[in-house]
Amino acid sequence: MNLDTLEQLGLDQKEIKLYMALLKLGTASIRDIAAEAGINRGTTYETLKVLASKGIVSYFPKGKRRVFCAEPPEKLLDLAEERKQSLEQSIEEMKQKLIPQLNQLKPDFNSGNVRFYEGDSGIEFVLKDILNSVARQDDKAYCVFSSKPIRQHLYRPFPNYTQQRIRKGIDVRVIAIGEGGEDADLSERKWINASGKIDASYIAIYPPKVAMISLASMDYPVAVVIDSKEIANTQQIIFDTLWSTL
Repeated sequence: MNLDTLEQLGLDQKEIKLYMALLKLGTASIRDIAAEAGINRGTTYETLKVLASKGIVSYFPKGKRRVFCAEPPEKLLDLAEERKQSLEQSIEEMKQKLIPQLNQLKPDFNSGNVRFYEGDSGIEFVLKDILNSVARQDDKAYCVFSSKPIRQHLYRPFPNYTQQRIRKGIDVRVIAIGEGGEDADLSERKWINASGKIDASYIAIYPPKVAMISLASMDYPVAVVIDSKEIANTQQIIFDTLWSTL
């Protein structure tokens, strides 16, 4: 029996052992419960009180002793629902208050605002950051400059990137440098004709960030992500101006 889900409900190993022991025993004394679970009586008593506060164990007097019994397993669903509601409230609190307050503590710009990534795993991280960042915005859209030589390498570590973008309802506008490029839902594309050698490059503008991906020797992918509202907004102005002329 896989009980990992119970840990996600906030139960530790001792609490799980004691709850399982009580299910097997029915109504039982602390001594019998401790023996069944293999836990000393003092720890058993304190842990049972915690389980009672969570609503999945109950107790009542029997003569001079106190006996315990496990609530039906369906009670665990109530615990899960309470935890879900609490988590949803915490997430909303973080969005509305905590995250903005923490961001105010950050300096306007420091070395941590520029991050470097390399290899397929690094590029996958950057692509996921684009999707996750844009998905949290009210206007779920971003812009891209993309050259032909990078396209066959870009989504190698993340082949279902476009499908996930569409699933999240994210729009993208692409200015393609050189011919080609794949049409997809929730995307618009315009082209810049270029002659001669075209370097591999991909620039994603998703304020307050800009991600720049290129290829080093042996087609080794590298990326730089700049977290700067000012730089991202300037890049957005350049993109919008060029887009309107194509």
